This record gives sequence, C-alpha cells and structure tokens, in this order.
Amino acid sequence: MRTLTGRRIAVVLFNLGGPDDQASVRPFLFNLFNDPAIIGLPGPVRTPLARLISARREKAAQANYALMGGGSPLLPETRKQATALQQALAPRLPGDEVRVFVAMRYWSPLTEETAADVAVFGPDDIVLLPLYPQFSTTTTESSLKRWNETYAGSGESRTVCCWPEARGWVEAQAAAIGEQLDRAGERPVRVLFSAHGIPEALVRRKGDPYQEQVGSTVAAVVARLGSMGRRVDHAICYQSRVGPLKWLGPSTPEALEQAAADGLGAVVVPIAFVSEHVETRVELDIEYGELAHRLGVAPYLRVPAVATAPAFVTALAEAVLHGLTRTGVAPYGPGCRGDWKACPCQGEDRAA
Repeated sequence: MRTLTGRRIAVVLFNLGGPDDQASVRPFLFNLFNDPAIIGLPGPVRTPLARLISARREKAAQANYALMGGGSPLLPETRKQATALQQALAPRLPGDEVRVFVAMRYWSPLTEETAADVAVFGPDDIVLLPLYPQFSTTTTESSLKRWNETYAGSGESRTVCCWPEARGWVEAQAAAIGEQLDRAGERPVRVLFSAHGIPEALVRRKGDPYQEQVGSTVAAVVARLGSMGRRVDHAICYQSRVGPLKWLGPSTPEALEQAAADGLGAVVVPIAFVSEHVETRVELDIEYGELAHRLGVAPYLRVPAVATAPAFVTALAEAVLHGLTRTGVAPYGPGCRGDWKACPCQGEDRAA
C-alpha cells in the first residue's frame, strides 16, 4: 500500500443520469438511445433512429417525470452520496486532498464536463467508481469507455469495475429489507429482487456478466438475512423492458402474478439500483404498485434504494481505498468470476 501523503486524489462516481426538467427529457432520451451500447447500429443509422425514438417517447417520459416533480431525483441523490463518500474518506486518508466528482452518462454533468473538472483539479491518483453494483456492457462499460475517450488530464487511474458482494452494500440491503419484513408482520410475503433488465443476447453473445452478478448479489443478501435469523421466500426478476428483443426474465410483473397465484404479498427490492429514480419511484412504486393491487398482492412493500446508508457509504470508501493499493481494473469484494468475455478485468493482475 502506498504511504505517501499530500496526494491529490480524485474519485469519480459514474451513473446514468436523468433529466432535470421537462425540457431536458428529449435530449436525455436522445443521448441514451444514441449510445452504441444501447443500440448497436452504425452511427449513420443509430443517430437518426435515436432522434425518432426520443421524439416518440418524449410525452410519455415527460408524464413519468412529472409524477416526480418534473425531473429525476438521481443527480441530487448522487451528489449526496458524493458528499458522504468524501466525508468518509477524509479521516481515512489524512494529509491527502480527496475530491469526489460525479459523471453522468446521458445528462448533466456529462462525462466530458466532469473530465474537464478533474483535469483542472490535477490529481495524482484517480479512482473510477461506477455506481452500478453489477457490471454490464450497457452501464459500466459504456460509462468507462466514455471517460477513457474524454479524459486527458493528469493522474494514475484505477478502475473498480464491479462490487456485487461488497460487504456494506449487502448489509445495507439486508437491513432495509428487514425493516419492510417487520412492516409485513405475520403476513406471508415473497421478497422480489427486481433488477433492470437487459436483452438475453447480451449475455449469450457478448458475454455480459450482469445476470450472474445480480444472482451473486441476491445470494449474498439472502445469506446475510439468514444470519440475521430471517429465512425468506425470494425470487429474482427484471424490470424496464423496452423493444422487441427477448429480455432476461421473469419480468417483475410476471413475478407479481406468480406471487398472487401463490397467495403471497411482495417486498420488492431494487437490487441493481443505489439511488431513487424513474425506475423506482414510478415503475416500482406506481405502475407495479397498481398492478399488485389489481392482482391482490398484499401487502405490496418497496425497499428504498440504499442512498447514503452508512454501511453503503463505508463500502464505497473501502472500494476506493482498495483501488488505491493497486493498478488497472479489478472488482471490489467477491462476486465476480472475471471469465465472461465482456469482463474488463480479464488479463489484469488483481493482486497488483
């Protein structure tokens, strides 16, 4: 471990971002669908298609964001996480100047804006920390690729490519689930771990490890619940499907239908999200909440995103400290096999 003090350390938190207001919904959607990680077509075809899709989806998306006050809560929540992480790192890195930055993939502050800010800071060391617990080509790879294309400043970079079983992340999830199980009382419920879906082809053809890592996270959380004396009926499901391709399943609506058929309520856990945004506050809370009501799934309880839970912030801080002890790309904590084609840590010396 390096023992030098007086370093300038930049920690860059990556997330997808969300529109600030109604006017920014269409450009946000355009940036999303113009990403080759989302629509894998050549630019001359992808870009006009992205314009068409964003125009067609604008009104429906605006209606969803209107339910949250007009814009996404993702950036304010991520900034709170950045502040909490910076405060957690200060006593752990005495003598060093640590600054935590936020880089969003599809809306402000965009990656290129943050890259310029980090360059002005002039760091000696950089830790790139995606706020996606499980690696996917659609999230982590896209964010890191954009960073590598835009950053031209100083500093030696280390990348935390995933952290599906980071201890504090698992503990924060288990504690939050326990609170909702207490609310359910004696009523029988199934814990539904709902992750954002991706097309099955990304797993089969591209070697995306996301599905396996979601399973790894769930297994770790269930084991932690067991150590707390809570044995839970549980299932993994996937939400937010768009387009005609076959996505990972079962879908969260299908899982709710199964819970109804089994005479169970549901405790729904956003297992791939660390902040509140449209997929949690609209899709899980409103759309699936209404579906649960129609199906007779009662109670229907939703576990909040971990946000700035102390155990979770500690996990992020430990991931940063671990990153500073090595070079290259590596996961933090267990849960990554590293043998999928898309895993960026292949060929890296994790012990470096």
